[in-house]
Amino acid sequence: MAGENILVVDDEVHIVELVKYNLENNGFKVFTAYEGREAINIAETKNINLVILDLMLPDIDGLEVCKTLKRKDTTSNIPIIMLTAKSEELDKIVGLELGADDYITKPFSVRELMARVRAILRRAASEVKGNEVLRIGQLTIDNTKHEVLKNGKSIDLTLKEFELLYLLIKNKGKVLTRDSLLDRVWGYEYYGETRTVDV
Repeated sequence: MAGENILVVDDEVHIVELVKYNLENNGFKVFTAYEGREAINIAETKNINLVILDLMLPDIDGLEVCKTLKRKDTTSNIPIIMLTAKSEELDKIVGLELGADDYITKPFSVRELMARVRAILRRAASEVKGNEVLRIGQLTIDNTKHEVLKNGKSIDLTLKEFELLYLLIKNKGKVLTRDSLLDRVWGYEYYGETRTVDV
């Protein structure tokens, strides 16, 4: 998942630097903008996979940036996380209704932000892959239907079991760490026993 291009938009330099530093440490390529029009230009000209957007910008506000990006064909599919000091329920609702995929209020946890970034990028990647069907030996795994067949007969799996099997088969021959499995299958919302994936 790392390697994607992320645009960070905020007029506070220290916030931009903090988020950029942590994204780069997680393997992402980071573009930065301190104004709304600059952000729109970067989103239109670079291959951006995710935007982290502040609401309060000096030229046009983040809501207008969000609306503009969601309206244009070239940028409408870019996921947006709003990261802002505006914590009123109405601000959140308006942001989400304009097309933001997530909303985080300042002050924020960097670890939570990184987890949400990964979760949204995972979701976006699975939507792009769509109806991918994998075959290995006697197994057929249909990602769209979340269905596993062995010799044509359905195998009942929970959603997490399916996601884990799919991830392992998709990465056949690669070493996946426990942390990687927990992050990619259980995501940031997982607070359970970390030995769940141990065999």
